[in-house]
Amino acid sequence: MSAKYLYLASRSARRQQLLRQIGVEFSCRAAAVDESTRDGEKPAAYVERLATEKAQDVAETVDQVNSVVLAADTAVVLGGRIFGKPADREDARKMLRALSGKDHQVFTAVAMSFDGKTDSRLSVSEVMIRPLSEAMIERYWKTGEPDGKAGGYAIQGYAAGFIERLAGSYSGVMGLPLCETVELLEQAGVGWALRHGPLNRA
Repeated sequence: MSAKYLYLASRSARRQQLLRQIGVEFSCRAAAVDESTRDGEKPAAYVERLATEKAQDVAETVDQVNSVVLAADTAVVLGGRIFGKPADREDARKMLRALSGKDHQVFTAVAMSFDGKTDSRLSVSEVMIRPLSEAMIERYWKTGEPDGKAGGYAIQGYAAGFIERLAGSYSGVMGLPLCETVELLEQAGVGWALRHGPLNRA
């Protein structure tokens, strides 16, 4: 059984960019879920839960027989501490100070709801950020890029100049691990890399 329609449960420009990169047609529908962490929740469990909840939330609003819904969630993790999206300028500065000169992990889960079932995949990458001065952090904040980004930075933007080393998935750090995404789409019979394949624009 193959899906006819693909929905991305996100308004994220970078996730849309990544999904277009692998040549599939899709529509966006934002999910409404509480992104708060639960007491004692580990990073992997946190991102997989949120990705699953987002996919299921949007799946309830579409034709579940013919539609596939993709969702993802990303967390930057340092010493077991989850860094989500900064609340404001000072929060972003604190995150970047903490990450400065250190290795950290980026956990991204992608989930797919199709035919009444939800499956997920997890990508974990190691990222090393060079030491950052206060002036660099302040200048970076003024670009507007840290706002709304897990950990307060975007690897695909100006922050590329901060990255000394990456071991893992570049697309996963951006917010949608493409290898894992393609594995899920193949399960639903979605013709990735074929814009005129079995998937029709929703």
